[in-house]
Amino acid sequence: MQANLVLVDGRSTTLITVADRGFQYGDGCFTTLEVRQGVPLFQERHLQRLQRDYTRLRIPFDQTAALHAELAAMAAEGGNGVLKVILTRGAGGRGYRCPEPPQPSRVLSFHPMPEYPTAWASAGVALHLCKTRLGINPALAGIKHLNRLEQILARAEWTDPDTPEGLLLDAQGCVTEGTMSNVFLVQGGVLTTPKLDRCGVAGVMREMVMELAAGMGLRVRQRRCRLADVYQADEVFLSNCLIGLWPVRRLGEHAWRPGPCFQRLHAAVANAKQEAAACAA
Repeated sequence: MQANLVLVDGRSTTLITVADRGFQYGDGCFTTLEVRQGVPLFQERHLQRLQRDYTRLRIPFDQTAALHAELAAMAAEGGNGVLKVILTRGAGGRGYRCPEPPQPSRVLSFHPMPEYPTAWASAGVALHLCKTRLGINPALAGIKHLNRLEQILARAEWTDPDTPEGLLLDAQGCVTEGTMSNVFLVQGGVLTTPKLDRCGVAGVMREMVMELAAGMGLRVRQRRCRLADVYQADEVFLSNCLIGLWPVRRLGEHAWRPGPCFQRLHAAVANAKQEAAACAA
């Protein structure tokens, strides 16, 4: 893997102007892809989500051809790792007022793949129940935007290396997501994930899991969830594109074991990753 692979608007540099609105205001969005042997996994899903996000933020990004070319070249050079794509509204504008016309910027960076204990994916992880609450803002709900202060404050609540993730509730006490993942509950054979119409990030892997589950004939639903729903669930697991799926084994005094629904979906996700790498190679 090559180190320090960074492109800013197509140039090999780690510098970006301090006037960029992504730096000034968090005015932008991002996505993070796993790369295997030079292949960005689920690239089209990531780019579609990115497009949905920058469209909702009213960022007139029109550099898709350049982005596709740079993404492919960086992934091929990097080999195995993580490729992060950031889009901002660019520099300029008076205060919060947007520049007219905006000139969006794109930043691509390649990083080593995080190394997690294999037991986390098989035996499960412990969760911290975060005191930090997510603010309710339907205008930004679901978007992976550059304002991550809530997640940063939540992640600062604990330091135990054996607890890799925390569970976030919204301001009204509804279970929403993990600090870096989406959450799923299984009860009575029904797969449930919290609705993300008030806050939270609609992850690419979350979307995939729902599709895979439906393809297996499982009933899938999105609804408001409370802590009581988590505690009463037969299975609890987490998802994101880098970890895949992690079963939850403990949250406070409550404990679970990896169940059959998780096992089937975990295998399906692993197979989907292998197929994506093989088909694009």
